[in-house]
Amino acid sequence: MTVGADISTGFGSLEPSERARLQHRTLWSLRFAQVPGQAAVAGMVAVVSLLASDMLGSDRLAGLGSASFTLGAAATSIPLAAYMRRRGRRPGLARALLLGSLGAGVAALGGETRLFPIFLLGMVAFGAGQAATLQQRYVAADLAEPEHAGTAIAAIVWVGTLGAVFGPLLTPAAKALGRGIGLDELVGPFVVGAVLLAIAAVVVTVRLRPDPLEVLGAVDPDAQRVRPLQQIRTSSSVIASSAGARLGLAAMAISQAAMVGVMTMTPPHMKDHDHGDLSAYVIALHIVGMYGLAPVVGRFTDRVGTNQAIRLGAVVLGLGTVSTVMAGYVPALMFVGLFFLGLGWNIGLIAGSTLLTGSVPAAAKVEVQGTADLTMSVCGATAAFGSGFVKESFGFHLLANGAAVLAGCLLVAAWVAAARAPSTAS
Repeated sequence: MTVGADISTGFGSLEPSERARLQHRTLWSLRFAQVPGQAAVAGMVAVVSLLASDMLGSDRLAGLGSASFTLGAAATSIPLAAYMRRRGRRPGLARALLLGSLGAGVAALGGETRLFPIFLLGMVAFGAGQAATLQQRYVAADLAEPEHAGTAIAAIVWVGTLGAVFGPLLTPAAKALGRGIGLDELVGPFVVGAVLLAIAAVVVTVRLRPDPLEVLGAVDPDAQRVRPLQQIRTSSSVIASSAGARLGLAAMAISQAAMVGVMTMTPPHMKDHDHGDLSAYVIALHIVGMYGLAPVVGRFTDRVGTNQAIRLGAVVLGLGTVSTVMAGYVPALMFVGLFFLGLGWNIGLIAGSTLLTGSVPAAAKVEVQGTADLTMSVCGATAAFGSGFVKESFGFHLLANGAAVLAGCLLVAAWVAAARAPSTAS
């Protein structure tokens, strides 16, 4: 099945020009929501491990903050997908973004009062905002022409660059804001994040009309309510039955785990070498890699095929992890390595999402997307949680080398898939 082949039947007598107009409006609505949403998330990423380490007095459990955030995104993905199936994309995304805003506020409260469990609870809810920003890429593909699905997904991933870079660069000002209102400076970015996610929720509510799923006739008010385990089993069987879906999911999950594990411990690693102030700029460049070349990646994926794009992504991901440790601690290599780490993640996400979406039946698509994001988020949470232990016990170099091994496994999996099905490898 080609990406988007299942979509066209939902348009009925809708003229191509009207379809294009609706797609244009949808993409711009998603772009306006992505900027503040990604700024909130990226600003948090730049400081979460530092705040957790400061609260606990050690790096060993500093990854718990990022892990809780990622687990929150994972826990939200299945209910969010099911809710959107019943009610539409717009109300689902808006509610998830508002929950993320509330979570950012709770995390700020926990950080200020030094109540670590409250902080973690807030981070879990904050993850709902990340789940919403991630699932917006699927919304972009709802109304896309089959041959332009990768480009549509990339269009939303790319625009996140503006917010994702803006977030870390805003960190010094957010810290100053925290100090200015009498809070710990590391709490400031969470306060700003709460406001930004609320803005994103308003944008979605106001602009995402008509709802893409309503246009497709894919909203089913009578669809079964969330039964996470049943939905996971059903969606997993759909994925397992398709070689393309399996590879697409592997690309997303491995790219997420490798990227999150190394990224989470980069600020503490740089702090160990007295370059903590540079870490926000390294993260900013990393996020440029994550989003900045998305339009190019999307067109590349549509042109050469998803399998070849996944192979390239695995190589770039490996280059990024190796660069961070190839000559000991060199600040310049941290910038280079984190950029390639982000770019490799970008390729894996876009190519994997495109392959997954195009490899499953129309009736199962929304639920499969939710299960895929759940899997991806769980892998990221596991990597974030374990990253502190690995760094503290064995060193940052082993953490980065482990991520390189994961990238190598993805490369082998893509080569094997291409060899087994040469006619459909793309």
